[in-house]
Amino acid sequence: MMLRKMLLAGAFALTGVAASAECSEQNDTPISLLAAGFEAWKAVADEMAECGNFSAELDQEFRTKQPAAFAANPPLYQLGGVSNGTITPLVNEGTIRPLDDLVAKYGQDLSPNQLIRIDGKIMAIAMMVNTQHLQYRADILKDLGIAVPTTWDEVLAAAEKIKEAGVVDYPLGATMKSGWDLGEDFINMFYGYGGQLVDENNMPTVDNEAGIKALETMKAITAYLDPEYLVSDSTYVQQQFQQGKIAMANFWASRAGAADVEGESQVVGLVETAAAPRAVPDGPPATTIWWDGLVIARNISDAQAEAAFKLIVAGLSPEMVKANNGAAIWLIPGYEPTRLAKGAIDTLNAQPPAAAYPSTTAMGLMHTALGNNVSDFLTGARDARATLAGIEADYTTSAKEAGLIR
Repeated sequence: MMLRKMLLAGAFALTGVAASAECSEQNDTPISLLAAGFEAWKAVADEMAECGNFSAELDQEFRTKQPAAFAANPPLYQLGGVSNGTITPLVNEGTIRPLDDLVAKYGQDLSPNQLIRIDGKIMAIAMMVNTQHLQYRADILKDLGIAVPTTWDEVLAAAEKIKEAGVVDYPLGATMKSGWDLGEDFINMFYGYGGQLVDENNMPTVDNEAGIKALETMKAITAYLDPEYLVSDSTYVQQQFQQGKIAMANFWASRAGAADVEGESQVVGLVETAAAPRAVPDGPPATTIWWDGLVIARNISDAQAEAAFKLIVAGLSPEMVKANNGAAIWLIPGYEPTRLAKGAIDTLNAQPPAAAYPSTTAMGLMHTALGNNVSDFLTGARDARATLAGIEADYTTSAKEAGLIR
């Protein structure tokens, strides 16, 4: 699957208005969704709910719940919200169904860029592209005479000036919660330094110069964070921005709109976005490119699957996008890029390009090993070499158990 080419085409080609995909009839089949808890998913779930007999569980821990929930027979949910990083366990376990027949029957208003194919079969319907970009307080940078940073060295220099000025509680925010978030931050930085996590034989390749530089840069970042950074997830950083506690973060584009929500944010109109910082001046943005979309459980009847797919089409409608245009960079007809989408778009257009997050079993195992070990270096429990060796050891054990290596 040529994921990056698909995303770039989808993000900018889908600006025309297609035929309406709103509910033409009420849904009579109980359908439930398990997905992430950010604003875009709430918008889609609310649109689906208009059809009736629908419930949604929007939970940031969805990725840990989905495999078992979809493996049950019958499954605990008929619909799942996934990304290129979370679909792999469901595909590997065979707990979601191909959607080719349903697309042919009901998906005439979907764009080809929304059809996620794995091994030639449509396995998900994408709704948005996502990435981490630099989100920053434009007023603070202007007042202190700081140019918008383009590299992590520049981010750290800017953070030092902001710290000296004492204008916010913490110059930086970061999604460094132990586990998945921390693993993702390492992956971003490691790719930024030109690293590859595994080789063609699925052997680990993190115990090297790129790995050391990634750890050292992450450690330097922590000097400007809330001391409780190991519990800091996306919601934590979003609230730090809204409450005026931080000035900058390499943060998810899907969360940018929250800074401008009247009644929730104290910094409406003050936050801007730019491309994700580069680890090295001539390298790619130190981030990864993602899509988010919907899958349907395998262990349900064909009638339930049809009802679930109709809800997908209803939820991913131009009308929903029009009402929630700023909630995401939508891969849906009618989307018009907003002011706060600039950073993600600049990241997507950067040369050399940022890496697309691989939808592979090896990547999932490596991500887990990273999330479980990187904190040891940040807290001083182990040095860089020992931390990287621990990551490789944990990954190797898991990869052998999964049959990826011998």
